[in-house]
Amino acid sequence: MVHGRSRPLLRVVDAPASVPEPRPATSGSRERYADLDDRRLAAILAAEDSAEEHGLNPHTRSTCYVHRCWAHQCVGNPLHVLVVTGHRWCRRCECPVDVAVDETPPGAVHLYCPRCGQAGSAANREVRQACRTSLSAMHGGDAPTLYGLPDA
Repeated sequence: MVHGRSRPLLRVVDAPASVPEPRPATSGSRERYADLDDRRLAAILAAEDSAEEHGLNPHTRSTCYVHRCWAHQCVGNPLHVLVVTGHRWCRRCECPVDVAVDETPPGAVHLYCPRCGQAGSAANREVRQACRTSLSAMHGGDAPTLYGLPDA
């Protein structure tokens, strides 16, 4: 260890020669969500999966592919606390940020630290915006997707 550092330095290792090139998943997203009753949700989940493979920032999704629901419906789950990036995390108090969501149209999303009452980081603003987008999508009428996807 280097003096003054609490962690050892990382070292670079060569990748084995037999590692295949990454390629997009072949199973269709539409089939993955075929069992969902909410067809609008299923269509947007599939569209966001595809968009994410083409560069969509996963923190801007309006849906959650893990829980297979609208992002605002599961954002309070501990799985969505990302300490490293600060999503749903208060760095000042070093604790998870709580989320309050009102689904009644037009909907509202509030993030706050249970200790200091603040949650003003850029990452938490991304969470709030994703939840607002999710609420809008859930209440959004007949449009099947939120994103225009380029032809493959």
